[in-house]
Amino acid sequence: MKIYHNPRCSKSRETLQIILDAGVEPEIIDYLIDVPTEAELKDLISMLGIKPYDLLRRGEADFKDNFKGKDLSDDEWITAMVKFPKLIERPIVVKQKKAVLGRPPENVKTLL
Repeated sequence: MKIYHNPRCSKSRETLQIILDAGVEPEIIDYLIDVPTEAELKDLISMLGIKPYDLLRRGEADFKDNFKGKDLSDDEWITAMVKFPKLIERPIVVKQKKAVLGRPPENVKTLL
């Protein structure tokens, strides 16, 4: 199991705690430091079953300053998330070929 984690985010910390409480030691990826590649993001988005736009944190300053009101292609949104990783919604938890967003944190229980 992997968690794309931001230790400063309360929802990410709550999700990680649910995983740990279940006795699972996940691979923790601090995605702001170890930024996913475009290929990795495409895989994650596919596993989540969503569109790239749906993985964006539209309240972030990076979004408001650079992308608000813009109509980009899926590939362009993915490129934007690699360039501005704070735009990536968090946490994302992966187990084998399934992934969930930890919003709410209890979503992770479907993978445990």
